Amino acid sequence: MIFGRDIGIDLGTTYVLVSTRGKGVILREPAVVAMDKNTGRLLNIGMAAQRMLGRTPGNIVAIRPIRDGAISDYDMTERMLKELVRKALSFSLIKPRIIISVPSGITEVEERAVIDAGVAAGARKVYLMESPLAAAIGAGIDISKPEGNMVIDIGGGTTDIAVLSLSGVVESVSLKAGGESFDDALIKYIRRKHNVLIGDTTAEELKKGIGCVFPRADSVAIEVKGRDLSSGLARAVAISSTDTLEAFEEVSERIIDGVHSILENTPPELVADISQNGIILTGGSSLLWGFDKLIANRTSINTHTADDADLCVANGLAKSLARVGEMSEGTINLARRRQMKI
Repeated sequence: MIFGRDIGIDLGTTYVLVSTRGKGVILREPAVVAMDKNTGRLLNIGMAAQRMLGRTPGNIVAIRPIRDGAISDYDMTERMLKELVRKALSFSLIKPRIIISVPSGITEVEERAVIDAGVAAGARKVYLMESPLAAAIGAGIDISKPEGNMVIDIGGGTTDIAVLSLSGVVESVSLKAGGESFDDALIKYIRRKHNVLIGDTTAEELKKGIGCVFPRADSVAIEVKGRDLSSGLARAVAISSTDTLEAFEEVSERIIDGVHSILENTPPELVADISQNGIILTGGSSLLWGFDKLIANRTSINTHTADDADLCVANGLAKSLARVGEMSEGTINLARRRQMKI
């Protein structure tokens, strides 16, 4: 029997990860909910619900309640979190304290929605932590030192770029560009070049298989199947890694522009630290081939991808549970205003 256990929730656009102190990630589920729209009954969440995407009869809808790192469907997010908390804790006499990761650019309204959803899901108290801060902790960076570190957390819906020092965020930006943006770019590219429409799942598989954001020495190609928009019939086309490089260029440039913008606004002393410490990449989409090479090439700063990059935020939340009692309740924006008044 569990008498009380605190948990961390990485509330991502594509996946939701639940972690606990000492164990790290204990649950990893796609951020998808399936429900019967006639009765409003929750049918499935996570992987079981994801399998229903695009394959459901009229009365069953499979939806993603998180869009671009923010809650787009409060009711479904609450139900999803409630089910995940139940799975993580089984039975608990004491409601858990929960730390939830949020994008750096989250608004007060969006923060309140996350807190309310956490409380409705069964939390005794809800604390928010910015994703790049959690990612840095998960990547093993000592953020308490008076020196600058830059983290680029590339998730499914957003990319959070932040400069950290003394356990706080000095400069940050949250871009609506992530794994799903790369998928969309690939779908549009293949449609424009081959007049063939592929689905989201095919695009993601293609991205993970041969996708790149920096020229590869050995170009590789695979065949994908989609619907010919002229005939309406199935057709296979060959897509190369060079094609994906071209398709991803616009999204990649948005991220590079964000990095340059943050560096331009960062105090010179911290930029010097970053040049010495290097840039750390985290998030599942940072595993896209060549991201470290692209950023190093465009910034002239050594860049490397963290170990278990897709788990860094969740692992950082798990480590932060050790000091959850010292954390301040309330929204991040409210805390920032208090600091500005001081």
